[in-house]
Amino acid sequence: MAKANSAFMKPLKLSSELAAVIGAGPIPRSEVVKKLWEYIKKHKLQDDKNRRNINADDKLKAVFSGKACVSMFEMNKLVAKHLS
Repeated sequence: MAKANSAFMKPLKLSSELAAVIGAGPIPRSEVVKKLWEYIKKHKLQDDKNRRNINADDKLKAVFSGKACVSMFEMNKLVAKHLS
């Protein structure tokens, strides 16, 4: 039986901008990504033409360094700056 990777399960502190989107922390990185996708889908922020892009609302712009549209791959890099 494989041992769980403790780095992914370690609760991390969230910035105030990220906490405004997904709720208060500390929570593991895997849960941060899960909650972000729940928020994106709930508010229909995935681009209709290119599903890999996320169209940020005002709350997400604060997390995405002011960018209005980011790719899902870029999103992970930008979110990492809000975790400690």
